[in-house]
Amino acid sequence: MILLIEIFLLTYLTGCVLYNFFFSIAGKLVRRTPSANPPTDIYSKVAILVPAYKEDAVILSVARSYMELDYPASQYDVWVIADSLQPETLRLLEASEVKVLPVSFEKSTKAKSLNAALGQLDDSYDLVLISDADNVLAHDFLLKVNQSYQQGHHVIQAQRVAKNIETPFAVLDTANEIIANHIYRKGSNAVGLSSSVIGSGMVFHYPLIKSVMEQIDATGGFDKVLQLEIVARGFHIHYQEDALIFDEKVEHSEAFSNQRRRWISSQFLYFRRFWKPGVKMLLKGNVDYFNLAFCHNLMLPRMLLIAGICFVAACSFVFSSYVHIPLWYWGALFLLNAMSLALPLPALFYRKYLFTALLNLPKAVWMMVLLLFRIKGANKTFIHTQHNKTDINNPLLNVARKN
Repeated sequence: MILLIEIFLLTYLTGCVLYNFFFSIAGKLVRRTPSANPPTDIYSKVAILVPAYKEDAVILSVARSYMELDYPASQYDVWVIADSLQPETLRLLEASEVKVLPVSFEKSTKAKSLNAALGQLDDSYDLVLISDADNVLAHDFLLKVNQSYQQGHHVIQAQRVAKNIETPFAVLDTANEIIANHIYRKGSNAVGLSSSVIGSGMVFHYPLIKSVMEQIDATGGFDKVLQLEIVARGFHIHYQEDALIFDEKVEHSEAFSNQRRRWISSQFLYFRRFWKPGVKMLLKGNVDYFNLAFCHNLMLPRMLLIAGICFVAACSFVFSSYVHIPLWYWGALFLLNAMSLALPLPALFYRKYLFTALLNLPKAVWMMVLLLFRIKGANKTFIHTQHNKTDINNPLLNVARKN
């Protein structure tokens, strides 16, 4: 019995580590080649959809920032989908240049808000950008994605980067985003697979997203269903590394806990729902669908992977007389996992933030372990993360901006 348990843990944990390591290396082998935004006579018309649920603290500043993009003003509209905003916030939004769509639901979800907005759009739009209420776009964002669209990419995931790196949890959240961008987006594209999407900074050909979203009514993790619907229809998800969208990182343990609880719950839910369709699609030759439906959802979250390897190594040490796999193997697996996570991080992160990250990592890992006992029902309730940052302060990108 002990041998069977060891074989299971050996296979699963090693598979998770090798998966991350493979795509981490793949992402490093592809060099970033920033596009120069050459002059063009073709500017796609873009609808920027911004679901805003109780986001009074940031939505006015974000809406103003969208009016300053380097893109013809006549070729894009900003739609704020106002769910439970204060009357004064609504009044100020309506007095601005953005379009405001008030919505109200018995149970609010991002999917419901987006479907309400898509039902209001006319057919003049070529592209739809889905952005969160705290997100700020780089000034050349629309130029970048327009260029990719003109090159034939109908589904684009931009690079989401940190808006703020001011607390230990924000540092950890920033590192997590960098690693995920590198492994699951840049690394996947490097070997010909679709990037995963991340809920915001997603750009779609308008008829495609309208058709796909009609099939989605998820409470949490709607983006996981969205990407599967996309690749099931034969579309490739392109990762646009040089199109930047700034996202507020969680700053405190409570926000971290709520956010991760939602993520873990949706991952477990969608693995149960989609692992069989994933295998069937693999047999039909759709590796993209299998990777996103089966592999991504089967993967242990990175902090839980660290916890899992450490726990097994500790058990191997304490019960060395009873186990078959030597302790050195788990030590080697830990180091390989550490390499896969270290490769994507930029040099400045090591010089400025590494000590903070390592000092607070054990607490974050322990919180992730405890969340495993609290995920019940998380996928049935909309868990909102409150935002309050209006300025950008990201030393890793040498970007500071007041909005």
